[in-house]
Amino acid sequence: MTSLRPVIRGTGHYLPARVVPNSEFTKSLDTSDEWIISRSGIERRHFAAEGEYTSDLAIHAGRAALANAGLDADAIDAVIVATSTPDYTFPAVATQVQDGLGMTRGFAFDIQAVCAGFVFALANASGLIMAGQARRVLVIGAETFSRIMDWTDRGSCVLFGDGAGAVVLEAQPGVGDTTDRGVLACDLHSDGRYRDLLYVDGGVSRTGAAGQLRMQGREVFRHAVEKLSATALAVLEKAGLQAADLDWIVPHQANLRIIKGTAQKLGLPMEKIIVTVQDHGNTSAASIPLALSVANAQGRFKPGDLILTEAIGGGLSWGAVVLRW
Repeated sequence: MTSLRPVIRGTGHYLPARVVPNSEFTKSLDTSDEWIISRSGIERRHFAAEGEYTSDLAIHAGRAALANAGLDADAIDAVIVATSTPDYTFPAVATQVQDGLGMTRGFAFDIQAVCAGFVFALANASGLIMAGQARRVLVIGAETFSRIMDWTDRGSCVLFGDGAGAVVLEAQPGVGDTTDRGVLACDLHSDGRYRDLLYVDGGVSRTGAAGQLRMQGREVFRHAVEKLSATALAVLEKAGLQAADLDWIVPHQANLRIIKGTAQKLGLPMEKIIVTVQDHGNTSAASIPLALSVANAQGRFKPGDLILTEAIGGGLSWGAVVLRW
């Protein structure tokens, strides 16, 4: 029986020009390059320039993904942007991307699930395609977390960076089993009891200002390894697969220790894990599509590869998607 599968047709990414090495933080904080690397694996990150906004990053990444897919903007039915750092309270960044790409048809909206945002956006885009609401969806993760950092908090401000990544998701026929290309299963979760572990202390309704990021790093780490491994196993079970079947994991690039801990729980070698955290830091909702695009540009994926991607962020919100390249 023929069924529709949402298949990744193209990838793209964009990083601001300004590269910030760990050494830059030693000028104002009690920290060192060695301290940051030992606790996170991060060596450098990118920060947006003055006057460069989340929508700008998203537009650049979207254009790159369209070019990689060999498509014009008018071939896209919908734009979904995952972000926690929008230009404005409203309208959605996605509508700005729609305009920036020259789209005058279709629809566009944002999803906010912090670092898990791209996984949630990918799952929603897949649902739209499988329901027949769209044939092609441009899914983007874009963030300017440098705008919400407390530069006196050495435990958090050294971890984050700015960037954007994008994929073009297209409906293609499949037979309805695990041999199909495209998204095979999704697994999404959230639990608001843990919202105080990772949050921003501002907002329109509460303070009228953007606020700054606050994080209980030790607790976030503990939940991350446990919940990421659990959602990875759950999505594989939904798809009728096992961890040993995977060719690659493209995890949320938050912290190298979390990435290694999750791989260990799944019994997978680091050779199967795409790691970009050392160059980009934690770019929140942008980290997975950014890593996908970098790996694709390097020629690391081949048709038929089985890929799992997973993330956890504020909320707490977490989830995973398994797909065949």
